[in-house]
Amino acid sequence: MQRRIKIIVTGANGQLGHSLRELAGEHPDLEFYFFTKVELSIADEAAVNQVFAAIRPDWCINAAAYTLVDKAESDAENAFLINGTAVGYLANACHSVGAKLVHISTDYVFAGNNNRPYQPYDPIEPLNTYGASKAEGERLALKGQPDSYIIRTSWLYGKQGNNFVKTMKRLMSEREQIGVVSDQQGCPTNVDDLSDAIIRLINHVPSVAPGIYHFSDSGVTTWHGFATAIKEITGSNCIINPVDTAAYPTPAKRPAYSVMDTSKLSEALQMKIPFWRDSLERYLKA
Repeated sequence: MQRRIKIIVTGANGQLGHSLRELAGEHPDLEFYFFTKVELSIADEAAVNQVFAAIRPDWCINAAAYTLVDKAESDAENAFLINGTAVGYLANACHSVGAKLVHISTDYVFAGNNNRPYQPYDPIEPLNTYGASKAEGERLALKGQPDSYIIRTSWLYGKQGNNFVKTMKRLMSEREQIGVVSDQQGCPTNVDDLSDAIIRLINHVPSVAPGIYHFSDSGVTTWHGFATAIKEITGSNCIINPVDTAAYPTPAKRPAYSVMDTSKLSEALQMKIPFWRDSLERYLKA
């Protein structure tokens, strides 16, 4: 009987961790070990090494992250600790036991001044502290474990935690009209689609080489377009007014264009990536 593949998942109570936990039951050949940030702080190097030495996993999926984009501007030390330094601890621990690391990064590593979808090899130039901390995590992941898989994703939403979809649903139920930014373009991503891609990746190795990949649902929209779709699918009567970024200042600058080319990963996995609106509809109807 073949030994089951052992997978440590950090950040088990977040959007991605929760989604992977739901998916785990469909994969009896994979043996998951889920750790919440209370059970394992990835910023505690000794604790990380102890867990890896005890379990000796084949994979680690790092779903732990500091995701408060605006707060990171005044809390850079913690953002860099969780999104940067701690990723290095995981990468080193993976390397020491011969495990591969799947690390989730972000479209916010890009400056957002492209006029075509960003490729995984395009130069990064974060506009804000959050993006810079995630870029540092990418660097330390590949330095500590060259067999790492960096997956950049964008505009993520799921059942767990706070996200744009939940915020819009709440605001639409409370107000007659709201303003939503209409001059930032990107790709909404259902976290269940990302989870599916990660499991496919683990099952496709060694045919998929380590390195940097992009994953988001297919298609392009704006935050206003995203909100309008939520309104239409839920049948809300709230009026969604388009507003410019300049009219809605935030502590952290956002990229105006963070559309990513996902073909490298979809071709490697022979995977048809769902259209963002179809995934949104599936999520809202569930």
